[in-house]
Amino acid sequence: MKTRRQFFTTSAAFIGLPALVRAQSAEQLSQGSVRRNISSFRTQPWQDHFADLSHGAILCDINSRAVQYWSEDQSIYKLYPSSVPLSEELTRRGYTEVVRKVEGPSWRPTPSMKERNPEWPDYWPPGPDNPLGTHALYLSWQYYRVHGTGDTRKIGRQSSNGCIGLYNEHIAELFGFAEVGTQVRIF
Repeated sequence: MKTRRQFFTTSAAFIGLPALVRAQSAEQLSQGSVRRNISSFRTQPWQDHFADLSHGAILCDINSRAVQYWSEDQSIYKLYPSSVPLSEELTRRGYTEVVRKVEGPSWRPTPSMKERNPEWPDYWPPGPDNPLGTHALYLSWQYYRVHGTGDTRKIGRQSSNGCIGLYNEHIAELFGFAEVGTQVRIF
């Protein structure tokens, strides 16, 4: 059985621990050494990005690493965490639209991906390990998609070669809402 002195010494240590951890965390943050796999999930009003909601709208926020969707009649609003491109040079920003929807997509790396990663296969068939996940929304920009991923570690991170990635269950839901012609903004 603990003595009273041991109890109070241990209790004092635990009481002071959160302040010590906060101080160390603040110091690490100021030095830039702590990285977190979280999104800030800033919601944006659709009116700041789109003239109207004809065919619905998808907003991909690179900074907050989130995707928002609004249906044309505004009855559906969704917010999803996402993966974003690894670097600014891989990021394309602007307005585009969904031009094709594919359930069970196959995947071919782009020529620039093959240059950076020559060991990658030329073709990856549909399946659970496919880099595009279970569903893909093809955009009017060549090689750019909003798609799923089976690698859940990527969500909330800068981890893609240009595309916007979602958990497979989220892209399946968005796939059901979005139609060909849905407007998309990546910013």
